[in-house]
Amino acid sequence: MNISDQLSITAKENPEKIAYIFEKEERNYQELEVAVQRFASSMEKLGYKKGDHVALIVGNSPYYVISLYGALRLGLVVIPINPMYTAHELSYILHNGDVKAIITMDVMLEKLAVIDQDLPSVQHYITCDSGANVSVKGDSLQHKMKAFSELVGKGEGNFKGPTLAEQDTAIILYTSGTTGKPKGAVLSHQNIYSNAKDVADYLGINGEDRMIAALPMFHVFCLTVSLNAPLMNGGTILIIPKFSPAEVIRIANEHEATVFAGVPTMYNYLLQSVKGEKPRFGKVRLCISGGAAMPVSLLEAFEATFQIRLSEGYGLSEASPVTCFNPIDRPRKAGSIGTSIWNVENKVVDLFGEEVETGEVGELIVRGPNVMKGYYKMPEETEVTLQDGWLYTGDMARVDEDGYFYIVDRKKDMILVGGYNVYPREVEEVLYTHPSVVEVAVVGEPHPESGESVTCFAVVDDSEITEQDLKDFCVNHLVSYKTPTKIEFLEELPKNTTGKILRRSLKSSIRN
Repeated sequence: MNISDQLSITAKENPEKIAYIFEKEERNYQELEVAVQRFASSMEKLGYKKGDHVALIVGNSPYYVISLYGALRLGLVVIPINPMYTAHELSYILHNGDVKAIITMDVMLEKLAVIDQDLPSVQHYITCDSGANVSVKGDSLQHKMKAFSELVGKGEGNFKGPTLAEQDTAIILYTSGTTGKPKGAVLSHQNIYSNAKDVADYLGINGEDRMIAALPMFHVFCLTVSLNAPLMNGGTILIIPKFSPAEVIRIANEHEATVFAGVPTMYNYLLQSVKGEKPRFGKVRLCISGGAAMPVSLLEAFEATFQIRLSEGYGLSEASPVTCFNPIDRPRKAGSIGTSIWNVENKVVDLFGEEVETGEVGELIVRGPNVMKGYYKMPEETEVTLQDGWLYTGDMARVDEDGYFYIVDRKKDMILVGGYNVYPREVEEVLYTHPSVVEVAVVGEPHPESGESVTCFAVVDDSEITEQDLKDFCVNHLVSYKTPTKIEFLEELPKNTTGKILRRSLKSSIRN
């Protein structure tokens, strides 16, 4: 089974059920299924076949949903890419990923024209109309361009794709490249299907749910949790092109949303936007957090304000992505990423791969049907990351007596002060409890005597707060070697397109 075939089943069982709402457009499952078939049919007529690689450089929209499911129906390998990437960043992934066709918004063509001559394998640019009246100068791309609307309009509505095996590659997700070049995590149809099904079942996402999709669809968090999981069981997706607190709340209320998934920064923005108010948030029964550690103080403040359960989970691209989540049939534990979801096994090990005692810190490793096949064209990196059937995540964690896991920090982000381990998250949790701190990030800075020292970057909402004020606050809560030696105030912390705080950018600013 795969997610595209599952869409066909859902369309047969509930043809009139609304699959997605985007701005003023609604499309039911039968209409979506026909559009997917027609797109797949037209791509086949253009000469594409099972196993060919296509890039999907499209923002949150019906274009993304139809292209993804249509390409998978034909057995193509989909490579989702962030539309915000520079031409240089795009060029690397398109080259490394052996891309033959690019499905993209017309506003991207000017950027792609710069690198087209360096992409000899690319045969077509499938262009999606943004409504911006884009015209391509010159003929460098024009002879390769095909309109998305034309492909969907002229394709066959009863297309039957090739037979797909569970281990056939479905998607290659390129990691954000925090160290070196981005790596392509190769995910099979089984990886994608199993994780979407297990997440939907574990969280009770069903045909009555209306899921807000405000996370970027090119990111695996949105792909599985906000897109594939609700479509798995006949739910409705409320597509938001770009996150904004006001728009999320408006859509939630207007369309009676029931589930929202976001990263901690999104919850912070939502909380800040309704200060002093009693917000209405549709019929939302569950808020899901992932992508980065959720500060306990933020979690508790959000729940108190919105009166909605906020549960944290954990995942990574290499695991399709979800491995843990706070179960909805039991109390959630603040600060925990929850328990292993169904069919996935997590454990914490030492440097030798041996499982540590309950409560001890070690590296989190994962195995299950959701774990990737490997990194594309990177056998050495694959061998390091996948060992004896286990995926080594690079995250330091511990597990309690009830089987709830806690992420301590990234292995590479740990700060070594005079021989003592300092985990940035521990310091950040303390600072987040200060009433004036809005956002905070802690990194290690080279120190001539102790090896490293603790440096903090903070965003505050009180101009009277000083560096010494926050240092004094930390002294009362942390042992001396964990207390920041330097605190720098910023207007905003650097973030990627999913809202995750970029520690590496802060570290670079120290070096510079």
